[in-house]
Amino acid sequence: MMEAPMKITMDYALASETLKTSLKLKGSPVAVGFATTVDEIPPGMPEIDKTIKHCMMVGLARNEGKIFYATADKHECNGGAWALGLKDLSPTLKTGKFYFKLGKYASTPACKRTMNCIPHLGTGDVYATMYAPLEKTPFTPHVILVITTPWSMLKLAQSSLFKLGGRAHAEFSGIQSVCSDSVAKVYLSGKPNFSLGCDGSRKFSGINDDEMVMGFPAEMLPEMVDAVKIITQAPGSKKI
Repeated sequence: MMEAPMKITMDYALASETLKTSLKLKGSPVAVGFATTVDEIPPGMPEIDKTIKHCMMVGLARNEGKIFYATADKHECNGGAWALGLKDLSPTLKTGKFYFKLGKYASTPACKRTMNCIPHLGTGDVYATMYAPLEKTPFTPHVILVITTPWSMLKLAQSSLFKLGGRAHAEFSGIQSVCSDSVAKVYLSGKPNFSLGCDGSRKFSGINDDEMVMGFPAEMLPEMVDAVKIITQAPGSKKI
């Protein structure tokens, strides 16, 4: 079972504007949410009217301001739908044959070892995924996604450490960056994660060659916003 919505109040419009201005973002931070039943979808929020990949859905929210939800049948990419708890993994992905045929690994066992390590929600845990630009989200997000340049990622990493210090961690495998690395892993771990993107998301969702992907738990949004304002204006921060 998924947990109930957060007991944290947040001005999402102000948070988004702060992130967009301080980090010089192109497009919006994206709010991603999981609905376990149809009743958890906000009244009036439309279902997406086409079948596309999760990373493309993120692009619609980020670049076009679209707000919508998507059930399993609207997810074109099986790997993405599996990572997000909507579908079971297809046999070709499970055995390693899919990415082997794409030339990503030297053998099917190498691919299978990677797939066995991919963070994913339990199949059937999610009824629908929800998407919105952060400033207009009608639902309480679970994960905030940011796609931006390495400079802005540096500021996000520093901001994630501003309060308690420590080390930033990035875990990825060069595949399933927007679904598994940046959403599923973040949701499951409760920690931010940075990813270099993947060939699929760069091809289909408009992630540019000079951009990376990062997700952080929505519970961290207040502290991330406060820290970003300070970090980007710090005397030792390189300005762009």
